[in-house]
Amino acid sequence: MITFLVGILILVLGYFFWSKVAEKLFGPDDRKTPALRHPDGVERVPLSTKRNLLIQLLNIAGMGPIVGVVLGMKFGPIVFLLLPIGNVIGGAIHDYYVGMISTRNNGADTTSLVQKFFGKNVGGLFLGLVIFSLLLLVTTFTNIPANFIVTLLPFGGFVLVSAVIGIFAYYIISTIFPIDKIVGKIYPVFGLALLVLTIILCFAYIPFAGSIPDITLTPEGIAAAFTAHPDGQPIIPMLFITIACGILSGFHATQSPITARTITSERSGRHVFYGMMIAEGLIAMVWAAGASIVFSLDPASIALTSGNAIIYEILNLVFPAALIILGILVLIILAITSGDTALRVIRTSIAGYFNIDQSTMKKRVILVVPLVIVISGLLLWSNLSPTGYAILWNYFSWFNQVIASFALLLGTVYLISKGKPYWITLIPGAGILFIVLSFILWASPAHLAGVPFGIGMPLEISYIVSLVLTAVIYVLAIRHGKKLRADKNFSADEE
Repeated sequence: MITFLVGILILVLGYFFWSKVAEKLFGPDDRKTPALRHPDGVERVPLSTKRNLLIQLLNIAGMGPIVGVVLGMKFGPIVFLLLPIGNVIGGAIHDYYVGMISTRNNGADTTSLVQKFFGKNVGGLFLGLVIFSLLLLVTTFTNIPANFIVTLLPFGGFVLVSAVIGIFAYYIISTIFPIDKIVGKIYPVFGLALLVLTIILCFAYIPFAGSIPDITLTPEGIAAAFTAHPDGQPIIPMLFITIACGILSGFHATQSPITARTITSERSGRHVFYGMMIAEGLIAMVWAAGASIVFSLDPASIALTSGNAIIYEILNLVFPAALIILGILVLIILAITSGDTALRVIRTSIAGYFNIDQSTMKKRVILVVPLVIVISGLLLWSNLSPTGYAILWNYFSWFNQVIASFALLLGTVYLISKGKPYWITLIPGAGILFIVLSFILWASPAHLAGVPFGIGMPLEISYIVSLVLTAVIYVLAIRHGKKLRADKNFSADEE
C-alpha cells in the first residue's frame, strides 16, 4: 500500500512542480489561439476551459490505460513507481508539447507538424503510421464495447453484430459533424462519469487495502521487483509497451491537436494537456491497485491473458451487482470515446497532408467513405478470426509507441529551432525510442507468445543496437533542429 501511495504522490507533485518547468520552457503568451484567430465552425471552435479539460481527458483516457495497466500489473508493485515517474517526465511532457506546438501552428495535426519540421517524405511516413495505427484502434475499440454490451444483454451473436454496427455508425456520425455538435456536448458528461467511477472504486478498495503489495526494500526484494512477471517478460521493453497509455502514448499525439483547436488561451495548456495526462495516470493507478488486489487474493488469476477478464474480476470483487453494471457502462463509454476521435483524426490528418478542404459535410463524407470500407473489412475479419483481436491489439500497441517516439522527437527539434533548452523532451524521447527499437529487435514468436512479428535478437544484443541507433537518430535530430534555427525562412510558429 505504501508503494502505491508514493506513486500517487509522485503524480500530484509532478503536476504542481514539473508541469510548471515544462510551461516555463515553452513560454505560453497572450497571442490568440486557433479557435479565436481562425475559427472555422468545424474543428477550430472556441470552448470553455472546463469543457476542454473533460474533452481532453476523454480523448486520451479510453480503455488503453485500464486494459493495459491491469495486464501490466503482472510485473508487480514496481508498476506503482514506474508508471507515475514515466507519466510525469514522459507522457505528460509528450501531451503538453504536442498540444502547445499544435496551438502555435493553427491547430495542425501531428502529421502536418512532422511534415513541417522534417519534410514531406518523413511526414508521409508518419501519416502512414498514424493511419495504420488508428485504423487498428477504431476496429478494436468497436469490438471492445460491443463485447461488453454482450455481457449485459442476451442473444449473444445477434447483440454483438448489432452493437458493432451501432457503435461504428456513431463513429461515422461523430467524425463528420463539427466538434462542438456531438463531442463538445457529450464528452463532458462522459468525463464526469469516468471520474465518478474512479472515486467509487477508491472507496470500494478500502476493505482490501492490505492486499495491495509493496516493494520489499532489501537488495533481494528490489532485484525481485524487476523480474516478477510470471512469464519472465523483461520490464524493458515489455512494461512500457503493455501499459502504454498510463505512462506514455502516441495515441495522445493524435488527440491533443483536437483540443488545441478549441482552447481559448495558451495559458490553459498546462491544465488541459499536462494536467489531464496526470489525471489519466491517477485513473491508471486506481485500476492497477484493483488488479494487484485480485492477483493477491487469487494468485491463479494472474494467468488470465485478457484485460477484459481481469477487469471483470476487479468489478466482481469490489462491487455489488448494480454497480458492476454501472462500471461496465462507463467502460463502454471509455472505449467508444477513443474510437470516435480516432476516426476523426484519420480524416483530418489525411486532409491536412493533402490539403483537402473539409469545410462542408459533403467533402467530409467523401473522405470518410473509403475509411469506412477498410474498417468494415477489418471488423469482419477480426470477428471471424479466433486470434484477430489479439493480432490487431499487438500491432497497435507498438505502433502506438512508435508514434510517441516521433512526437517527442518533434518536440525536441521544435525547442532547438526556437533556441530553447530541449532536454525536457530529449530525455523521455530517447527513452521511448530505445524501448521501441529494443522491442522490435527482440520480440518474435520465439521470445513472446502471440506476437506474429519481430526480428528475434537476443535481449542484450537488442539493447546495444537500440542504444546506438537511438544516439545516432538524436544526434541527427539535434543537427537538424540547429539547421532550422539558422534558416531565416523557417518559422517554428505560425504567425
